[in-house]
Parts: sequence; C-alpha cells; structure tokens
Amino acid sequence: MAASMSDKQFAELRKIIYNRAGIHFPDNKKYVLESRLGTRLQELEIEDYDQYVGFLTMGPYQQDEFQEMFNRITINETSFFRNEPQLDIFEKQVLPELLEARKGVKRLRLWSAACSSGEEPYTLAMMMHRSLGMRLSEWKVEILGTDISEKVVEFAQEGVYTDYALRTTSPLVKQKYFTGKDGQWHLSDAIKGMVNFQIHNLKERLAAKRFGAFDVIFCRNVMIYFDDAMKDGCVQMFSDQLAIDGTLFIGHSENIRNANVFMPLPIPQGFCYRKPGAMGLKKAA
Repeated sequence: MAASMSDKQFAELRKIIYNRAGIHFPDNKKYVLESRLGTRLQELEIEDYDQYVGFLTMGPYQQDEFQEMFNRITINETSFFRNEPQLDIFEKQVLPELLEARKGVKRLRLWSAACSSGEEPYTLAMMMHRSLGMRLSEWKVEILGTDISEKVVEFAQEGVYTDYALRTTSPLVKQKYFTGKDGQWHLSDAIKGMVNFQIHNLKERLAAKRFGAFDVIFCRNVMIYFDDAMKDGCVQMFSDQLAIDGTLFIGHSENIRNANVFMPLPIPQGFCYRKPGAMGLKKAA
C-alpha cells in the first residue's frame, strides 16, 4: 500500500523542490506529488515521506535521487515542430532579419532553455539547415540546449526518437533528417552536430553567464511551473543573456509582466518579446 503524505511532509518536499529547481507546488497540488512519488517510495523500500525527505537531503545519493524525483514530478511533454505557427514566425520573420543583421560576422547563437529531451533545439537546427541551405558552411551557427535533468539531456544527445515525438513532423522532414531503424527514428549526424547540450538549472542566473550572449532564446511552457519571483528571475536572466536586438520566445499560456525588461512584439501567435527600445518586427499581414 502506498504511503500517504501529510501536510507537513508536503511542505518539506515542496520547499526542497522550490529551493533546488524553482518549481512551485501550490497547496492544492499535494496529490500530484503523492501520486507521482508513491511508487518511488516502494522501489526504495522506504516506509514514509519523512524517511524520503532524509534520503533527499542527507547521504551520498541525495543528488542522484533529486534527479530521479525531478524526472517523476515534471512532465517532459514535447515534440518536434511543436506549435508550428510560432516556429513559422521565427523562421520567416525573425530569422531573415537576423541573417541580414549578422551578415557581417556570419554568426548566430540560439538557446533552447529547459529543452527536455531535445526536440526543440533539434527542430531549430533543422530550420537553420533548410533556411541557410548551401550558405550554412559560411556561417557559425551555435545552438545550445539546456535542462536541469541529466537523464533527459543524455537522452537528447543520443538523438533517437519514437513515432510519438515526430507526431507533428512532416513526412518530408522525416525523410530528409531521420533514418528509421527498429521502430525508432535516428536523427542525422549533421543535425545532431549543430546542437550542444548542457545541464543547467534556471535558478542559476550567474551560471548562465558562462554561455555568453544569444540572438534568440526559446523557453516555452516552463515558466507556468514557477511563482512570480522565479519567473521574474528567469526573465531577467534571459534579458542579461540576450543580444540587444535579440528575440525571446515563450509558451502560448505564459506572459511577461515587467515591461521594463521585455515588450511583446505585435505578431499574432508569436508569443515573442524584445527589449524595450529594440526595433520591432512588423505585424504580419
């Protein structure tokens, strides 16, 4: 029988999760932690959540267990070419403008933050590949994918996916960039080579400085899990790491409160932002 979670135990676990990852579980989400961690306690042969809190905070396995817990309490729901209307805006409006602005240095840097199992940064790589075409060899394109979970980063680096991950991918793209083998899809080495993956916690603003400046940042459907303080910290971090004329893309159910940091571009379905004073894109006809 699965152990039950008291309010006190929930408060302790919630604090640990927030302090480590910035994810906030409100009072009405206790059942989420209880349902997703119940089987973990059974696997560890731990009788109650007090023992589990001790396992998470003391001893040699606390870091490994936090990663395991994090993988279970978060939903890594993603796919290639997810939210295609927004990606079209990136490819057809933002990218051409950037290519013109950077034609002197021929360098572009993109960051897919909280990229989960890699579908988003690889999607950006495919879009860069087909947009630049023969010119790709003339450009230095750097795409960084980061996530807090070591497990999903390792999965992303393999570049092997199921049909479900490609459910929003066109047959032509699958034919060009993937090879089917043993019921799975293997991404081409050319696209895999365009993306560098690293482990990064979005709470670690100072650590992000080592990544340098980016022309485009994608962070979609992640800040919905954060409270206002964590959201504000993330937004400021993205502002610090974004070029003056760079663009930030967020999820369709998210927004940015502080107009002093980012202003939305007037593009339907774009969900994209630039720093105040930066030149904006025209509204699509």
